[in-house]
Amino acid sequence: MKRTFLALCALAVVLLLNSCDLGDDSPNFHFVTLRIESVEMPESFDLNETYEINVTYTVPDGCTLLEGFDVTKEEVTTRKVVAVGSQRTDQKTCTEIIREEVSSFSFVVLYSEPYLFRFYQGEDVNGDPLFLEIEVPVN
Repeated sequence: MKRTFLALCALAVVLLLNSCDLGDDSPNFHFVTLRIESVEMPESFDLNETYEINVTYTVPDGCTLLEGFDVTKEEVTTRKVVAVGSQRTDQKTCTEIIREEVSSFSFVVLYSEPYLFRFYQGEDVNGDPLFLEIEVPVN
């Protein structure tokens, strides 16, 4: 009798947990690119050193937050840098205040040739990407 009662209780718990609806499984955000306004870079790099690169970017509204920087190697010493944000889609209203914020990423100098950084700044009227390009020599 005790085993039957325990089995029924376990079955009831399993049924209750399976019947719980935790809401919509669709994501409540999507990723967006953020416009990079300016960058603080050193005048030169030293080989095998790590540098913090400060980036000022634009946040378009109150539903968007910076997720981080996507730093892509295009050539041996060319890097494309994109500020990636997540924008909430489950908010009824977002503040429409455009604001500039500053964040940073770490960069390790592995090559002795000058580095070319291409920071994404949005698109022109034709939909072509615009970049702020900064070259930094290596000592």
